[in-house]
Amino acid sequence: MVELRRHSRFSRSPERILTGLLSVLVLVLALGLANARPAHASANLVVNPGFEQLGSGNWPVCWEQSGWGSNTAAFSVSSQSNTGSHAMQITMTAAGTGDRKAMMTENSSCAPAVTPGHQYLLGLDYMTSTPDSVVTMFRHDTQNGWQYWTDLKTLPVSATYAQTSVETPAIPANTDMVTWGVSIYGVGTLVTDDYTMYDATAAVTGTGCSAGTACTAGVWQTLPFNSPVRSIHVVLLKNGKILMVAGSGNDPNAFAAGTFTSAVYDPVAETFQVIPTPSDMFCSGHVQLANGDVLILGGNAAYPAADGSHGYEGLNSSYLFDPDTNTYVKVNNLNDGHWYPSATELGNGDVLAFGGLKADSTGSVTAEYFSAASNSWLPLNQVNQTWSYWGLYPAMILRQDGTLFYTGSHVFGNNISGTGSDLYNYTTNTITSVSGLQDKDNRDQSMSVLLPPAQNQEVLTVGGGNVSTNVDANRDTDLINLSAATPTYTAGPQLPQGTVTGGATETGTQGKMYVSLVVLPNGKVLETGGGLHDREDPVYEASMYDPIANTFTPVAADQVPRTYHSSAFLLPDGRVMAIGNNPGDGSFDMRVSVYSPPYLFDGARPQITSVGSTEWHYGSTQTVTVDRTVGTAELIRPAAVTHSSDPNQRYVALPVTANGNTLSLNVTSNPNLAPPGWYMLFVTDANGVPSVATWVHLT
Repeated sequence: MVELRRHSRFSRSPERILTGLLSVLVLVLALGLANARPAHASANLVVNPGFEQLGSGNWPVCWEQSGWGSNTAAFSVSSQSNTGSHAMQITMTAAGTGDRKAMMTENSSCAPAVTPGHQYLLGLDYMTSTPDSVVTMFRHDTQNGWQYWTDLKTLPVSATYAQTSVETPAIPANTDMVTWGVSIYGVGTLVTDDYTMYDATAAVTGTGCSAGTACTAGVWQTLPFNSPVRSIHVVLLKNGKILMVAGSGNDPNAFAAGTFTSAVYDPVAETFQVIPTPSDMFCSGHVQLANGDVLILGGNAAYPAADGSHGYEGLNSSYLFDPDTNTYVKVNNLNDGHWYPSATELGNGDVLAFGGLKADSTGSVTAEYFSAASNSWLPLNQVNQTWSYWGLYPAMILRQDGTLFYTGSHVFGNNISGTGSDLYNYTTNTITSVSGLQDKDNRDQSMSVLLPPAQNQEVLTVGGGNVSTNVDANRDTDLINLSAATPTYTAGPQLPQGTVTGGATETGTQGKMYVSLVVLPNGKVLETGGGLHDREDPVYEASMYDPIANTFTPVAADQVPRTYHSSAFLLPDGRVMAIGNNPGDGSFDMRVSVYSPPYLFDGARPQITSVGSTEWHYGSTQTVTVDRTVGTAELIRPAAVTHSSDPNQRYVALPVTANGNTLSLNVTSNPNLAPPGWYMLFVTDANGVPSVATWVHLT
């Protein structure tokens, strides 16, 4: 920040102080705000709000020191935190003129994006020994750059942590970003922590969105800190945190050193905790169990030998990850090694796993069955076997009748023989071919998803290529209705054309592999990420698929390349996170991106104010209260994604009966539609604007 912009337009004269105090008092009285921050129904817009991410000079990422005038002050990171480990401290020993302040950094990765005409609720926790500290805002004018905007609230002296909140005036025209913090201009010490910023503007029917292109395209933000691990696998946990598993991270040197890593990321506090990892879970399978534990199966026993004597070798080990303790617990071994296996939870809470490479580097034809009752893998003689090779990461989606649908999405080369897509009945141990999948041998690292709502039993398969032939990836999409008497794929609309490395626009039939599909609470699907060829040529294109209109509409694109070993997934606050990229040179992009869909710019969000119980049972009616009228309610299963594969992803509609702001939600009686486990409960208004999710446990 430029020092002359920090209040250099005025000095802290007594008249200025009195006028400022009076104006703040009038504002606070008019808003009727108490110090205690009210409940909110939107995402916190502050990056690094608790200062847990430290950068250059051991100073919090996205925050900077500034001020002006003839005063003496020192900045420091304090251990007197309200939560976490860090707080921000300014100590002024000589006042003189001017002030000192710690403000959010003035760039698009750090400064909160705002909508003209909207108001925002700001909050923080603080201690101060001086009455001379005030919440201060600057704004970015799209025509004139950064400039001081307003002082909002003077903080009363407090020797212990106090909460404070204040609502901004309406954001002026031509303003796209703001920064804010607390200024100190008197002798004393100011300590702050846990900043929050929420859109406080209520939706007004018929006014529409006023956020420019964000209204239709949304906005991507590259976070100003990196992942500490190579995030090959991503699992959203029942507590809203994210398990990121690297194992050796596709790094033979890390494998040789026995360096296997995982981390848990908290998207609210924006903190990472690196987790001891007992084996090379690189390219393992994973799925959430009914109790919220994560079942990890297989992984990497060896990298290819230099002399060609063997390729990758599959592990037969298996672990449970406990989100309550952030620890791995060993369970019994699989019957075979599996590198790149899939895992699908069944309606009874058990898990079926297929595919991958076994210990001798050949394809595993062994199906594996995990019993939830015994918390163990069943021995081979208790598991139905077709001795079929389903490939690597075969996408196996559970149907409402309890059978499985192999969609044709897989990785590494050609598809299976035949039509490339099948129905599998585990009970009768029979396979039935499904026809219609386009270009079945070029669907390597395509992605498939059960479309919203799961009750419709429709699957979308998108894109793909072939790492063996390295043809241009395709723009094909395919649709199938699994409720039909004879399910058959039909061609869907092609993906929108994108741009490849260097900015060239795609032509002809070019498309993308390594594509990600993310089910959103408004019933649409975000399509993002990908590359034109094997581990190369990122494609910068994203679109929104509407299952009702059967159309893809281009939206804002992540400017970080997301090809091999990338993932995208829904967060509980309705945003989408994207991570990972592992090009052919062996490097790994550690940057993290977050997408705010258009619905986050369409006014205030509905809020779930109470849930009768978070323990839900099949066939039950659940009572939920909301703050205003909503149109739909839905359960969305948390992500467990890797390699364009998350066959357990699903959105289950909850029929709603409303009595004012009290909702009666009818829960499906069919566990094959919603396998047991923890789900994100969203409510969505008539404009498609969703609440922040509440976690519920379905059994």
